[in-house]
Amino acid sequence: MKTTPLTEKHRALGAKMVDFAGYEMPLQYTGVTNEHLAVRNHAGIFDVSHMGEFIVRGKEAQDLIQYVTSNDVTQLEIGQAQYSCLPNAEGGIVDDLLVYRLPEDQCDEGEKSYMLVVNASNIEKDFEWISQHNSFEAKLIDISDRSGLLAIQGPAAIKILQAFTDVDLAAIKYYRFKKGIFADCHNILISATGYTGSGGFELYGANEEITKIWDVLLDAPDSGLIPVGLAARDTLRLEMGYCLYGNDITDTTSPLEAGLGWITKMKKGDFVGREFLLEQKHQGLVRKLVGIKLQDKRVPRGGYEILNPAMEKIGFVTSGTFSPSLSVPIGMGYVETAYAAADQALFIDTGRKQVPATVTKLPFFNK
Repeated sequence: MKTTPLTEKHRALGAKMVDFAGYEMPLQYTGVTNEHLAVRNHAGIFDVSHMGEFIVRGKEAQDLIQYVTSNDVTQLEIGQAQYSCLPNAEGGIVDDLLVYRLPEDQCDEGEKSYMLVVNASNIEKDFEWISQHNSFEAKLIDISDRSGLLAIQGPAAIKILQAFTDVDLAAIKYYRFKKGIFADCHNILISATGYTGSGGFELYGANEEITKIWDVLLDAPDSGLIPVGLAARDTLRLEMGYCLYGNDITDTTSPLEAGLGWITKMKKGDFVGREFLLEQKHQGLVRKLVGIKLQDKRVPRGGYEILNPAMEKIGFVTSGTFSPSLSVPIGMGYVETAYAAADQALFIDTGRKQVPATVTKLPFFNK
């Protein structure tokens, strides 16, 4: 298994380590519920250094990204980030990602610079996919192995972090970023992004700098900041209805089916998969990704069949958990469009029992 710059520190903290996307990662430290509620109510720190980072630079860097992603990258200003996806020709999703428009201080005249942040399991696949479509005057550089990433999430994150930087964190709006010095570490990208729905920041930097920042933050007196593992990251994102690649979105699910039409800009011009998606939109969706609450204590597991009131199969569960914030089992899954409306009664077939459930508007959790 691969490791992150912080793997030994996770072991020293007694984390339960697991194989995730080929990386040895912390699943949990003190327990999923404790870590989850710490983020919702105060703050937690995640090691997400397994994520992949690519630099795209050149005179036609924008054109390349515009062609391979679904969102409209021309709308990005320097210092702004964007959620997007890489569609394939059949309307499926190669990956979901963040696109950052970087400062141009290292660019030649007429060039633009971007950073793409992709899922750990897809680093090699994404790099090859984008390279295959790079007929533009743009250079693609994989900096994943030398880059680290921390997510400090929760309502107290800004107060905790501000003590370590002169960058005015309160001035960084959602999905924007600044570069600066953090805890005496230089060239740290401080981004008002995250995948928990509880606010906070993500810090990008060189491996050695991220290791220093991890130590400084966890050693800070009276901060109340605790380390959080992958298990709570999953429960937090699921409460918000955020998709997880490999579960809720895959190369056979379209962004329109997954409720990601808002990042699929048909009017921007040609991009990979556009014709398929236009046709799918014209014909009407056969299925949709929906949120589901169960009227039972059983957790819906990925792959469980979803049934209509007549006990006919109409879909399948993609993600499920017991919500620590709401104290009910929740999940997401694809159902036939006729059964996708909020409050629709359904059943989840667990194999032993057909558990009553209800389609629920996303997100499950509201601040």
